Amino acid sequence: MTTSFVLAGGCFWCLDAAYRNVRGVSDVVSGYTGGDVEDPNYQLVCTGTTGHAEAVRVDFDESVVPADIILDMFFTMHDPRQLNRQGNDIGTQYRSTMFPADEAQKELFEKARDRADEAWGGGIVTTMQPLEKFWVAEEAHQDFFAKNPTQGYCLAVAVPKVNKIRAGFAEYVL
Repeated sequence: MTTSFVLAGGCFWCLDAAYRNVRGVSDVVSGYTGGDVEDPNYQLVCTGTTGHAEAVRVDFDESVVPADIILDMFFTMHDPRQLNRQGNDIGTQYRSTMFPADEAQKELFEKARDRADEAWGGGIVTTMQPLEKFWVAEEAHQDFFAKNPTQGYCLAVAVPKVNKIRAGFAEYVL
């Protein structure tokens, strides 16, 4: 059975790149959620005026990779202490937010956030917002890293995040 989590932690290209290297992950879809604009696009979301976050939907098989591991990876690949930014990516569209689809996910997400708060020594600013509509991003943003492996942003920002997951979760990496 496939489980899906929607998570936002900075640019969706990085989350996409890291999760695609995890055994049991069947799909990663980049998109926008958490805002109040219908059918947003990348240019509009980048203005920071839509309320949407760049997010990914991670589809995975819990018999291969446990939900807790997917969530712990999320808190490893971005700095959840940075409010409305990740590094030089600044704006609410880059916020650290978890989008639970139901109460069971909300409980899992809260426990993961508590673990992360302890691991990071406090200061977690990751918010929780009920999942409503998830808008799939343009095709150019799907599997961006694989399509653009020598792009400067990918080399400088995505590669270190992928390497963190490989180092910290080796038993789950392809």
